[in-house]
Amino acid sequence: MASQREPYFDPYDVELNADPYPAFRRLREEAPLYYNEAHDFFALSRFDDVQRGLVDHETYISGRGAIIEFIKADLPVPPGVVIFEDPPLHTVHRGLLSRVFTPRKMNALEGQIRDFCARSLDPLEGSKGFDFIADLGAQMPMRVIGMLLGTPESDQEAVRDRADASLRTKPGEPMEYSDKGLPTGEEFADYIEWRAEHPSDDLMTELLNAEFEDETGTVRRLRREEILTYLNVVAGAGNETTTRLIGWAGKVLADHPDQRAELVEDASLIPGAIEELLRFEPPAPHVARYVARDVEHHGRRVPEGSAMMLLIGSGNRDDRRFPDGDRFDIHREVAQHLSFGYGIHFCLGASLARVEARVALEEVLKRFPEWEVDRDRAKLSPTSTVRGWETLPVVLP
Repeated sequence: MASQREPYFDPYDVELNADPYPAFRRLREEAPLYYNEAHDFFALSRFDDVQRGLVDHETYISGRGAIIEFIKADLPVPPGVVIFEDPPLHTVHRGLLSRVFTPRKMNALEGQIRDFCARSLDPLEGSKGFDFIADLGAQMPMRVIGMLLGTPESDQEAVRDRADASLRTKPGEPMEYSDKGLPTGEEFADYIEWRAEHPSDDLMTELLNAEFEDETGTVRRLRREEILTYLNVVAGAGNETTTRLIGWAGKVLADHPDQRAELVEDASLIPGAIEELLRFEPPAPHVARYVARDVEHHGRRVPEGSAMMLLIGSGNRDDRRFPDGDRFDIHREVAQHLSFGYGIHFCLGASLARVEARVALEEVLKRFPEWEVDRDRAKLSPTSTVRGWETLPVVLP
């Protein structure tokens, strides 16, 4: 990226997104309402503006998508894509999923999550190094989501890889969608039919049997296509972002070995460190909304029909909210970052992501208290929607 005289942000700029935080700082200070003419979107970068945007679901609607490319394409959204819905439909569908993703139920998975981590990490003991993504980040979340969905272990990698592929972009280019819209989850059809005949204690069985009152007031069960869409959304969201979070734990703690040593010494600091990691390097650094009515920010009008990017990664580093926001500090009182969203679209999987990340870090630090990143081989993931490591090989002492 050439040096820019004016504040500049482009989600497709590979060089900029390798370290977007200097650009985010300039936006916050010089252009808190930013307009990108080339891609025709506005962006908000300060914590308070981003938070208000996430809460104001009547001005900034999700029903046209939460990704710039999707909003621009104006494609159909199948029922059940909760993150791309508005009330009252969103209220109904979220209510169904929230029955499953309660903090209590997610915390009850800790033992199984720990077993999955051990399965990945035990064979690595005594080795010269490992890859935080290939050896752990891409494995444990996949197995946890597979367990929740009831997908056979033999099929879990294929499910994960399809979800990952749907988010990949060519470097420097927007995501491409077919004119048919989002994937419908048809690949889960055989699992549904099997589970209907063989019920179990998993998400798929719960969705098959759930009775609810829909947006028309009708009490019914989910239709087949709604269940397929639900499963597709959960499989994608549950794999990708937690994988990136685990990768960032490997990278950021290698950059801050003194703080890593504190976590080795005192595991009770790990939950707070996870919150600081989420603030410091959010796996989803921005989310988009369709502007449903004229709105004003910083003395300028944003017209109805615009696309607005809410820069979560920038808001999380805003010194107005987090003093010295570009500094990583596991002792920081984070209280409330934006990485799981806010308001009606607060991430349903937040409790699961937190317990997965905590257990993963506990298990890594127990076996490997020190590591260094092999920077020559580490590679960022090619996607404009989530930000993290495709590969993060580390060298052990």
